[in-house]
Amino acid sequence: MSATIEKTKTFGALSTTDKVLAGLDLKGKRFLVTGVSAGLGIETARALVAHGAQVVGTARDLAKAERATAPVREAAWENGGSFDVVEVDLASLASVRAGADAIAAAGLPFDVIIANAGVMACPLGKTADGFETQFGTNHLGHFVLINRLAHLLKPGGRLVNLSSSGHRYSDVDLEDPNFEHTPYEEFQAYGRSKTANILFAVEFDRRHRDRGVRATAVHPGGIQTELSRHMPDGALDDLLQSINEQNAAAGQPPMAWKTIPQGAATSVWAAVVAPADEIGGQFCEDCHVAEVSDVPGLTGGVQPYALDADNAKALWAKSEQMVGETF
Repeated sequence: MSATIEKTKTFGALSTTDKVLAGLDLKGKRFLVTGVSAGLGIETARALVAHGAQVVGTARDLAKAERATAPVREAAWENGGSFDVVEVDLASLASVRAGADAIAAAGLPFDVIIANAGVMACPLGKTADGFETQFGTNHLGHFVLINRLAHLLKPGGRLVNLSSSGHRYSDVDLEDPNFEHTPYEEFQAYGRSKTANILFAVEFDRRHRDRGVRATAVHPGGIQTELSRHMPDGALDDLLQSINEQNAAAGQPPMAWKTIPQGAATSVWAAVVAPADEIGGQFCEDCHVAEVSDVPGLTGGVQPYALDADNAKALWAKSEQMVGETF
């Protein structure tokens, strides 16, 4: 799906969605984007429909999504794209399954699924099905939704899972995924869920690449969006200071906030521009495939445990057990 002209271009941390997609015609291409009621989801959908794409978005709160996506609908109308929203609450498997059924009922294939929705640093809580909130929402909800729609991905299609450099906080814990025996820590839980997003892409890629479907995970960068809404006052500043202390110790530059169009750029780059064979089963950041790095802290790169094939298979099996469904 990538355009020949774009393969000669290089993009980086400051690239925006419009720069990455410049010159591309996405008419006739169909995308599913989760979490289109705020931030990166809105911008991802807007950038795609602005190039003529057909986008189906999902949101937990349809009324909020309708208000928030007015610019997306306008861009679709002006550029020959289309945009629709389906209700999906990733923290409820009943809602996930109903939403998946509604999307599948149309019988229309997708070129790309972008699993964008997520929560971060929540207080200890449970989803409707009793899973720890972040693992249940960020990973298990997407695990069921995507697998129920996987048959609609065309040969040559792609899955893009939004992860984070936050995966570096923690590997998954398949013995205690719900913190029933482990003291709860918000960012450790977030790290587990973001590692799970990468491992899910690794195993999905292994299972589907023979039919020409590839999967990757991406880190959008540090962006000030609603994702930090659960954090108390001052916590975001404290986190930034901690990250920059770790970066300094590792000889890395201070972290710089990205704009939302810069943050969504890696998602659309991985979805339509990057060569599929280069990103399949990999972790991407700043519009390139990240290097493997076991240096502590949020210093960039991907931890080896997040790309480990055996770890990915084990997570898939545990996820099937937890949701009570085999794919």
